[in-house]
Formats: sequence, structure tokens, C-alpha cells
Amino acid sequence: MHIPTMAELTASGETPEILFWVGCAGSFDQRAQKITKAFVTILDKVGTKYAILGKEESCTGDPARRSGNEFMFQMMAYQNIQILNGYGIKKIVTACPHCFNTLKNEYPELGGTYEVIHHATFIQQLIDEGKIKMSDGNSFKGKKITYHDSCYLGRANNIYEAPRKVLEALDAELVEMKRCKSNGLCCGAGGAQMFKEEEKGDVRINLERTTEALATGASVIAAACPFCNTMMTDGVKTNEKEESVQVLDIAELVAASMNN
Repeated sequence: MHIPTMAELTASGETPEILFWVGCAGSFDQRAQKITKAFVTILDKVGTKYAILGKEESCTGDPARRSGNEFMFQMMAYQNIQILNGYGIKKIVTACPHCFNTLKNEYPELGGTYEVIHHATFIQQLIDEGKIKMSDGNSFKGKKITYHDSCYLGRANNIYEAPRKVLEALDAELVEMKRCKSNGLCCGAGGAQMFKEEEKGDVRINLERTTEALATGASVIAAACPFCNTMMTDGVKTNEKEESVQVLDIAELVAASMNN
């Protein structure tokens, strides 16, 4: 699988339709790398011209700002903005709600203004345009799927319907948790919590959220965030349900269900 970089395309005088912002998790976490590959598979199948920054991409600075290190955030942001503006980037798609929120809402005040789209919304647009067609015998047809709302996609940016419309396109049975959409429960990884020791409490928040997901009777827990995926997968393992319940990203579900 060859993934073009902006440096390669620029050298050959080409311009991509979108820049795919991979993010730290999608680049370095082995589980999240599968999400990256699934999304790239979709882009390849529909013929979208894209590129990544590759080694020129660094962290957006989201965890630094959330944990209170504003100086580090601004240093990282300025470095990224300089590179993005240098390439004349206009449209960015990312599979990470944390990157999405930071690039879309926090970079403009530092001089980085782009059209930023989350991959769930982008996939929904491709389905609406007829570019993505699901195979009749896709393996998720009729299966019970529950969707976990990412805080940075849902409450922070009011994106609730796009991922659900993608799941409906699979002809799956979407079953909602009691706490969903604007009342959804955090997986426990946001706000840089992913990178620190948890504080004392009665129950780990990701276990509480996973218990709610398992209570729906769904065989698939769908997520649209690599951090949520990690936390929900950990919850499924703790409940010893790996044999019967999968945690999959929206992109993985679609890539596995598309017509070739």
C-alpha cells in the first residue's frame, strides 16, 4: 500500500483533493494503524486524490493544551501551521476527533484556517454521493451495532448524525445506549487523561461505559475515535467478552463492507 506524501505530490506538481491528517494514534498505535489503513482503503476505492504529511506531521498539541501546557501547544501548533500553509492546504480530513477539534476550532486564531472534516462525516458524504456502495452480503447486515459518541465529535462539535447514517447504510440494526448523543458518557481518555494515571474512584469510567454498551446486546461497538476505541476495547477485555463483541471504527466497518 503506497500512501503519497505532500512532499512527493508537490515535487511532481500535483495537488490532492484532501490532506489526510493521520494523528499520533493513527501513526504509532498498532490498533489505530488498522483504522488508518481502513480509511486509506476507502479513499483508494472511491478514487479520492489524497496525501499525508508523513514525517512532517507532528502532534496538533491537543494533549499539551488540555493538560495546561499552553506554551508547548502554541509551539506545536505554529510548527504545523507553517507546514500546512507552506503547502497551501485548504481541506483536511482526520479520523481523530481530538485532532479535528484542534485543527478546526483552535488553529484559526493562530493563523491556520482550513476546511476540516471528520472522517465519519466525509464517509457519509461519499455514501450520499453514491461513491461508496455496500455489498449485499456485507458481514454486518442485520447485526446489532451500538455507537459510542466521542466527546470531541459529539458535545464539542455537535456531530451526532453522520456516524449513525453511515451505520444505517450497512443495513445493521442500530441500538442506542441509555446515555447517548448529547447525554453520552465519556470513555475516560479525553482531556489528556489517556496519558496520566487515573484518579481514585469507585469504578473506572471506561468500564462503566463498556457495561452500558454491552447491555444493549450489540455484537459490535462502533467508535469514531482511536482513543475511544482503546478504552472500549479495554472494557470489553476486562468483561471477558472478546469472543462475542468487537470494537470497530466506522472506517473499518465500511472498508470491510464495500463493493470491490
